Amino acid sequence: MGFNCGIVGLPNVGKSTIFNALTAAGAEVANYPFCTIDPNIGIVVVPDPRLEALAQILSPPKVTPTTMEFVDIAGLVKGASRGEGLGNKFLGHIREVDALIHIIRCFQNPDVVHVGGAVDPLRDLEVVNTELILADLDTVERRLEKTERLAKVGDKDARKATLLLTRLRDALGRGLPARSLIPEEEHGEDEALRRELHLLTDKPVLYVANVSESMLKAPFPPVEALEQAAAQEGSRVVAICGDMEAEIAELPPEERRGFLDDMGLAEPGLAKLIRAGYDLLNLITFYTTVGPELRAWTIPRGTPAPQAAGRIHTDMERGFIRAEILHYDDFLAAGGIAPAREKGLLRSEGKSYRMMDGDIALFRFSV
Repeated sequence: MGFNCGIVGLPNVGKSTIFNALTAAGAEVANYPFCTIDPNIGIVVVPDPRLEALAQILSPPKVTPTTMEFVDIAGLVKGASRGEGLGNKFLGHIREVDALIHIIRCFQNPDVVHVGGAVDPLRDLEVVNTELILADLDTVERRLEKTERLAKVGDKDARKATLLLTRLRDALGRGLPARSLIPEEEHGEDEALRRELHLLTDKPVLYVANVSESMLKAPFPPVEALEQAAAQEGSRVVAICGDMEAEIAELPPEERRGFLDDMGLAEPGLAKLIRAGYDLLNLITFYTTVGPELRAWTIPRGTPAPQAAGRIHTDMERGFIRAEILHYDDFLAAGGIAPAREKGLLRSEGKSYRMMDGDIALFRFSV
């Protein structure tokens, strides 16, 4: 699995349409609020031109790409924390995802009702962010109540946790996301507690502007305003036309390139979304060619070689000896692994080596 993303947004902004287009999972799409009650989960193969090029040269019996998972939940509405709409209990379905994708409606369509009455991307952004903050505030306050009781009877760990929880409560109470709270000092206990809380606003967020076809080809003020708002919090915006992505998803693979060319587009929205997601989470891809299988793996940038080997099997990390590394660019220039070895392009790296994007690795280990 590459990484997983929870999809949030107001009702009728195109969440399920984009989810269907990206995953071809067939989530229900309807023009009324709260259509999605149970979460929809879809796993998507990550488009990877490098993997395709490697496969063409190596001709392995099996090629396994890396994947990403999308979790689509019911739309939030203003007042969800107080039980409006379906409330916010379904947010529990996305508490353990790596990142949030917040889909915001920028298209105009009188046939698709908007729960806010009119299309206003900045208002919608604020509504959803506020509901996420309120959900996190409830989580933190309940945990703080517990740790304060334990701290009073002398629990030292509870005293430390109370300090962090108080800071989180104060930040959330001021309307700030948890990710805006920078640790005052490097405390491993603080980071562990933050991970344990699974706060929604502690996750990185990618905003997806669901636009009409015409908005893809020219600047559009609401999207530009959304980009400015996202930049202020260190996030970014990807513009996708949900209806067009749905059309592309229904085409046979061999016809999709021609459709994109006719529309004047270099790539589908899925590719843009995945690339933005990788940047957001600082992820890279490496490759292995063990036995009959060529496989892509996703890891955080800067991962040491033993931990990268552990993604394949824990025994490989435990018994790590060295990694034989050939970068994709060198592989391509040499025309294969054997020619690259002859040219001295294959390197032997130890435990301190940090994997690079595009590395082809053979891990040596003993258990």
